[in-house]
Amino acid sequence: MWGRRRRGAGPSGSGAEELRARRREREAALRKARRQEQLVSKRLLREDTAAEEGGQDGAEIVPDPLSEDEVLELLRGVQRASEDRKRSLTRLRWALQNKETQQKFVRLDGSIRTLIGLFTSSLADMQMEAARCLHELSHSSDPAVAEACLPVTSYLLTYLSGHSIEFTELCLYTLGNLVVESKAVRKQLLPQGIIPVLASCIQSPHEAVLEGLGYVLSQLLQAKEAPTEIIPHTANAALLSLGALPALTSLLLDLASEIPQDAPEGLELLVCPVLRCLSNLLAEETDCEVQIQDERLLVALFLILQCFLQQHPFIVQECLWLLNNLTADKPFFCSTLLSLDLLPALLQLLPCSQMASVLVLTVLCNIAEKGPGYCQQLHQQPALPLLLPTLTLPNPEVVGQCLELLHLLFLHWPEAAADFVRQGGHRALEQHQSTPELQERARALLDMVGQPLGASAFSPCHATLSAFS
Repeated sequence: MWGRRRRGAGPSGSGAEELRARRREREAALRKARRQEQLVSKRLLREDTAAEEGGQDGAEIVPDPLSEDEVLELLRGVQRASEDRKRSLTRLRWALQNKETQQKFVRLDGSIRTLIGLFTSSLADMQMEAARCLHELSHSSDPAVAEACLPVTSYLLTYLSGHSIEFTELCLYTLGNLVVESKAVRKQLLPQGIIPVLASCIQSPHEAVLEGLGYVLSQLLQAKEAPTEIIPHTANAALLSLGALPALTSLLLDLASEIPQDAPEGLELLVCPVLRCLSNLLAEETDCEVQIQDERLLVALFLILQCFLQQHPFIVQECLWLLNNLTADKPFFCSTLLSLDLLPALLQLLPCSQMASVLVLTVLCNIAEKGPGYCQQLHQQPALPLLLPTLTLPNPEVVGQCLELLHLLFLHWPEAAADFVRQGGHRALEQHQSTPELQERARALLDMVGQPLGASAFSPCHATLSAFS
């Protein structure tokens, strides 16, 4: 998806050319899924073009549905040990692009069992064709089709350690499609050890494998049951112990370093899963920051922010979530953000959207919580002139977060309170004294700024602290 590709080992010769051709075709398809809500959609890998099956000018042609007798005949052809078996399997794979045919196929007794038998065979060409058939089934929007594929999940995991990049990639995207469709599939994959297996894929030097890994992880971590059933596996088991955070960080750094000025469509579909996986892992593991104390990560984040701000603003939200998790605990990234003079770029994101405003203010709160030195730098940068317009917004959530930030600034750096009054900020606070969800905090801040400048004026503040507890 990048103008230039990630450096590292990869296939060579004709195999490399075939891989590049398949990737170009996949990128064209992924460009159709560039809206935020489509990031959780399924993805389809097909090595053949529409022209091979009669398409014109690369147009996608969906085959007509087969009758039950025709589907049964194809299955019998696949089951027969004859020279025509490969041809029957290829015809089946083409026919399974039709939703109705998929449903008829999985209802046939022994259909999935037959595919699994070929998928696990020692014949490489038959194994690949069977994998493509299973991949077509995994792309179905019918939950019954996905659940019919449950028996294949353990084999898909086993083959992730295979020697073929193309085969491993196909298994990853098949797993990702099944994961997003069915909770039953996710429930089965966890005890089968999907997390340790995915962790081993992180060490792959091949970009195609890492892209597929990012897709599966993002689908797993976005599941409704992720906080209680999936994240504990990832945080406490093999992903962290085998270096998931440094690996994902390295991948993000590579991506940001190669970002072209005119980023092609589809690029966001690779960046987003990497950002989201890092954010989710950081949210669950308090000691993660120690593993990735690398100031280049912040530079990479702001490069990505700059690249996607106009065309794909949802990436801004993903970057800010990651920045929030990086700055929430230990001070390393807070200090780095200030020392690299990235605060002005962060403040410029305040007006982007409601969610962006809340997240920017949350990151600033993370910094201010670190104490007087940090608040002094926030005051000197300066942050107050940009915060004052935020106080006049009609959104209680944004204003509430701004009040939290002002409380921390005034508490740790009283000079900020005096400056706030000089700029007329107290008048903005007075407007919120009648807003039920904001009035207590607004009045507490008015009490703070109304007292004489000096440490003693801010030392007790029991009422003020309780208003923000």
